[in-house]
Amino acid sequence: MYPKYTDSDVGAVSQSVSSIQANFITKVYGWMCFALVMTAGVSLAVASTPALIKMIMGNQILFFGLIIGELAMVWILVGAINKMSAHTATAMFIAYSALNGLTLSVIFLAYTASSITSTFFITAGTFGAMSLYGYVTKRDLTSVGNLCFMCLIGAIIAMVVNIFLQSSILYWVISFAGVAIFVGLTAYDTQRIKEMATSVEGNFESGRKGAVLGALALYLDFINLFIFLLRIFGGRR
Repeated sequence: MYPKYTDSDVGAVSQSVSSIQANFITKVYGWMCFALVMTAGVSLAVASTPALIKMIMGNQILFFGLIIGELAMVWILVGAINKMSAHTATAMFIAYSALNGLTLSVIFLAYTASSITSTFFITAGTFGAMSLYGYVTKRDLTSVGNLCFMCLIGAIIAMVVNIFLQSSILYWVISFAGVAIFVGLTAYDTQRIKEMATSVEGNFESGRKGAVLGALALYLDFINLFIFLLRIFGGRR
């Protein structure tokens, strides 16, 4: 004999899963927003301190060392998070967002403050809309995520090539492609994070580390979407 489930039982389970997903997404967005505030705060502080700007921009070894350090932290956080505690993972995420603020401070030298502000709001609106779509859609976005990831690899290669070509046409193609890529990844990552919620429910360590990984993915989507939109809408100094 199999147990009989009423419509109310199914509805209760569905409501419970929805509640778990909503709570988890709230935690993810909380950490992501905290990281964005940290990055913005550090960027503004550095940009308003000529000595720090001169130190970062005047020393290519230091500047590229910071970028390599950022990449290393992301690689370690993603690849070894299961081997570290939740508190260590959280600390690394916060440290990464602060370190990213150091390198992003250079945008205040290249673009006007008004265009940075307006582009931020464009980014926030676009990101919010696509994240909401990824959360509510019933469509499986795995194929979209895979396509965007492959296109991202192509865009990175094109950006490296354009360092030598200095082609304005390729610059704009990469910029618009970058926006499309991270719009798609925002929806895909949100759906993936939503599906992760039930697997980490009830365990503090797994829940915190899952929230940090989710926040890192959305944080990277937001930052990169902002940078590509700034290349299009930003007013040069």
